[in-house]
Amino acid sequence: MLKTISATKARINFGDVMKQAKSAPVIVERGGKAEVVVMSKRAYDQLIAAKTKVNFQKRLDVIHATIRAELAGRTLLDISETIQQGRDERDEQILNSLR
Repeated sequence: MLKTISATKARINFGDVMKQAKSAPVIVERGGKAEVVVMSKRAYDQLIAAKTKVNFQKRLDVIHATIRAELAGRTLLDISETIQQGRDERDEQILNSLR
């Protein structure tokens, strides 16, 4: 259950607020309006980790969509073929520089 406390009480009893926040977030109000939430570091870390995971997935989805659009129905070469092609190009450049 979330606990709500006034900003004045939170300031005066901040040590107690910190202890309470270890078990559940504490909402701090000013003028009867919720202003901030005090939460444990563990809860904060979990919140950030969940947000990061969601953002990463969204970015990955955008990258995949971009690649699909750029390919426009074409297929990618097998990775071993791509590596071999790069090696062949490198070898050709080396041979040309020696001539």
